This record gives sequence, structure tokens and C-alpha cells, in this order.
Amino acid sequence: MADYLRLAAATAVVLLPGWLVARALGQRGASATLAWALGAIFVAWTFVFTVHGSIELALGVLAAIGVVALVPALTRREIPRPSPVGAGVLAAGTALGILLWHVAGAVTGDGLFHLARVRKLVDLGDLHLRTVDEFVDGGLHPGYAFPLWHGFLALVAEVSGLDPSVVVQHEASVLVPLACLVAWEMGAVLFESALAGVATLAASVGMFCFAAGHGGSFTSLALPATSSRQLLVPAAYALVFAFAKSGSRADLAAVAVAFGGLALVHPTYALFALVPVGAYAVIRLSEWRRSALALLAASIPTIATVLWLKPIVDETISHDPGPAEQTRALGHYGGELVVSSNDHYRLAAEVLGRTGVVAIAALVLVPLAGFAARKRWGAFVLGGTVAILALELVPQLFVHFSDAVSLSQSRRAAGFVPFAFAVAGGLALLSRTVLVLPVALAAGVLVEHRWPGDFGYGLRDGGPGAVAWFALVGGAAALVLGLVFARRAPRERHGLATLAACLLVAPVAWHGFRLWTPLTPIDTHALSPALVAQVKALPPRSVVIADQQTSYEVLALAPVYVVAAPIAHVANTTANDPAGRLKAVAHWLATGDPAVPRRYRATWAIKDGRLYSLSS
Repeated sequence: MADYLRLAAATAVVLLPGWLVARALGQRGASATLAWALGAIFVAWTFVFTVHGSIELALGVLAAIGVVALVPALTRREIPRPSPVGAGVLAAGTALGILLWHVAGAVTGDGLFHLARVRKLVDLGDLHLRTVDEFVDGGLHPGYAFPLWHGFLALVAEVSGLDPSVVVQHEASVLVPLACLVAWEMGAVLFESALAGVATLAASVGMFCFAAGHGGSFTSLALPATSSRQLLVPAAYALVFAFAKSGSRADLAAVAVAFGGLALVHPTYALFALVPVGAYAVIRLSEWRRSALALLAASIPTIATVLWLKPIVDETISHDPGPAEQTRALGHYGGELVVSSNDHYRLAAEVLGRTGVVAIAALVLVPLAGFAARKRWGAFVLGGTVAILALELVPQLFVHFSDAVSLSQSRRAAGFVPFAFAVAGGLALLSRTVLVLPVALAAGVLVEHRWPGDFGYGLRDGGPGAVAWFALVGGAAALVLGLVFARRAPRERHGLATLAACLLVAPVAWHGFRLWTPLTPIDTHALSPALVAQVKALPPRSVVIADQQTSYEVLALAPVYVVAAPIAHVANTTANDPAGRLKAVAHWLATGDPAVPRRYRATWAIKDGRLYSLSS
């Protein structure tokens, strides 16, 4: 509990400048706070990388931003009052976060990659963008060229005084309340109902936390990919809808900052998030000025980031792949695809419902949004769903989409269907009588029994493919019919719909709590305690040569570099040449050839579980 309190206090300190900036601009809420906090963190780390400073300088810049915003924040009067429902969401999210502490497993897989970068930001001085790389003579990672989220975690580690490994493992528990707040705000702003926000939150938590068991993806909220999808995207959407309602310059600026932060933390997710926003802007012709401005504010920082990253992206093997790489990728991801040829393939429709009850219910309910096609939520659900599903299920679109962003990423766009909104809105339209409550519970039980979700690597069962096609075709028809014929939207009963949403998700939550155990309780590849102590004692910036898995573990333990690491966990660029590095290390392991460590400037070696110096 002491570590939890230290993490919570440190996170609050790091987010405080963002809260002060938001308040100075007359904004209240977790979404605005998160957006401006990331903006402040970006400024702080940009200054550090420019002058080659250290994390202490980043903290100083962050504090200066807070001081500048302090007076206008405290004297601002016209700030919206907080919602009591929001306070309840914060309390529930805090309780869930504390429960999550006990299912946080060991840091493994991608977690080691991110932990290594956080550790370098905390422990090293003379920082620049290349400092956090795995290889001393490699190149930037196109997905994490600017370590914005790593910088956030590093600041939390520095303020709390905890080791970065504790932050990466347990910061998710502190971020859960924030994730709950932004999901609630996203729904509350779009539907203009605090209770509809609760329905949106219930659907989101059911899908992301409970459906998979073991805490779901909430246990990895500290990692950039998960935080992008479940923190930054909902916050960005909430700000888009807030601007659609208010038209204020502060909200418009927050949209730009939120999408800029999202683009730096996970560039492809920013592009995917733009798709529903763009579709919404096209449909909402009745407020074209605001929707166009929101789209423009979201697009400019995203496109600017993509252009900055383009030279690095062009070096990756998976971008605009040649025949050999395309054949390899199709073979690797073929289980999730329907492939006719190397030039004609699409995502399998079963992938869309693979997360179980919430996703399946959302796809079934999508066409109902046609009755609300002239409302903001209806336009977003229909436009976002049809646009994403068309990209994923129409081969002519999916092939070009995959060439642009890589096949490994294009599959992930399926998660940007507005599932939670479809559930909250569809149930609001269906809630004519209390009979919707037992029907929702029965549907949740039946679907959970038949399609509990498919969360393993690849695709085994997935969801019913028919519902994805139903959502695409039915959603497109409902959009046209709704815009042409719907004159007055039917009544929406958000109170009853919220109860129905909770009952729909109840079997999912029951399943999740029955499996409330760590998914990865230990790191099966962990080094021996004696070797761990030796690695931690290495001089900073040392270069270590070892087999790929040992090297990967070493990166997370100390602020050092390695000769090679698993291809799946590093940028596959020309500068990095991960395959060539692995071949060289394999040659060294087999022959002891001193030319290999000399070529890659290695100063230390680990072989047969023993660390030794190469300079002696």
C-alpha cells in the first residue's frame, strides 16, 4: 500500500501542471487535464533533448509551467461545476485500481522494451532522442521516436523515488481511475448525459478489463499502446465533442494537444482515431464549421508527426513491403485474414467480435443508431463504424491501408469501432420498458457462454463474423435512411439504458473476477539473482553482448546497450538491422570470434550465465 500511495502522489504531481493549465483556460475534467499534462511533459522533454540535459531539468521545466499557470488558474471564475456522478466514477475507478494491484504480473514481453527506455531517462544525463535506444549505433524506433509516454513514467519514477520497474509494473493501478473518468466523460459529453457516460464506461470496462480475465488489458495501462487506446483516445474524443458543443477556442486547442500527444505516443493509433472523427465531420453538415475545425485541429499535429517520422518509417521492412516481406507477413498474420492472393486479402470478420459480449452487442446495435443519425452520437457511431469496417473488410481498401501502415498495425484498427457508444446509444433507444433489463442480462449470459472472447495470439474462434457484416451493411443503410427520412429522433432513456448496460456486462464482470489472478506471475526468462546484481553494477552506457533473450532482460535491468535483441521487440529498420545482429551474435556464441563484439563496440559479455569484461 505504501508503494501505491507513493505512485498515486507522484502521478498527481506530474499531472498537476496540466490541471493548472486546463483550469486557467476554464476547463474542468480528466480529459483536458490529461491533454494539457502531456503537452507540458512534451515541452519539458523537448527542452531536455535540445540542451542534452537530464530528468531533473525536465522536472524544473514542468514546475515552471505549473507556476506560470498557477495565478490564472486560481483566479478563474467561470469553470463548470464537477458532476457528482463523476465523483462516483472516480471512487469506483480507484477501488478497481487497488484491486488491480494484485493481478499485476511480472514485467515481460513488450514491458521489458518500455522499461528499458524509462530506466535510461531516469538514470542517464546528457539525454537526446537516441539515448533511449537499444543499440548504441542503431536508429530511432518509428513508433516511439519521441519518448513522450516513457517520459511521463520516468517523471513518476523520479518523483516517487521508486525503481522504474515498480512504475511499469504497478502504475496501471493508479491510471485506472483516470481511464474510468475519461471513458465516462467521453460518453457524457457525446450523449449530453452523465448517466449515458456511465453506460459507456460500463461497456468499456467490460470489454477491456473483465472480458479476458486476469485484469484484461487494464494491467498494461502503463504501456504506450494500451494507454493510447484506453486513455488518450477517449480523452481526445471527449474534447472533440466538447468543442462541438461549446465552440470555445480552449477546447479546440485541447483537441490539437490531445491528438498531438496521441500521435507521439502511438502514431498509428492517432491515424486510426482520425477515421471516425473524419466520418463524423462529413456527416455532421449541420455544424460543419465546428466539425471541420475539430477535424483540422486533430489532423494537423497528427500529420506533422507522421511527416517527421516518415524517413524512419520508410526504412522499416514492413512499410510498403516487397513481395518477400508481404508473403512473410501474410503467413505470419494469416490466421486473422481471409487471403485470396498477395494482392487481395482482408481482415477476417470474426476478429471484430473477438472481445466477446460488448463487441458483439455493439455490432448488433449499430443499425439502431440510424434513428439518431441527425444527432452527434448517431453520426459518430454510424460514420465511425462504417468507415472502420469498410477499411478492414473490403479487400481493395485493406490492402492499400496495410501497405501504408503495415499489416501488423492495420489489423489493430478494428479496435477503433465505437463499440461503447453503440452499446450505450442502442440501449437508450431500446429502453422503452423495464423489460429491457432482463433481456439485457439474458443476452449477456447467453453471449458470454457462446462467445466468451478470443484473447490469445492469433485467431482461434473469434466472434460471429455475420454480426460484423450486419454492422457494415446495416450501418450504411441506416445512415442513408436516417439522414434522408429521420426528422425527429426518438426518445432516449439513459437511466434505464445504464442499468441495462450494467446487466449486459454483469456476466462478463463475473467471469473477470473469477479469473482475478496474474496472467504472468513470474518472468520465466529472468536472470539469476547473482547475475542481476552484476548487471545492475555495470557502468552506465556499457554495451553488452549476449544471446537475444538475455540481452532483452539486461536492457530492463540497467541503463546499458546491447548488441542484439529479439526482432519482435525492436524496430526492424535498416539502421538497426536486427536480423544481421542476431546472426552476428549467433556466430560469436558458436565461435567466440572477437571481431563481433569489437564491431558492435561491446565492452561486456554474458555467456553461460557469467558476466565478464571484454577489455581485460
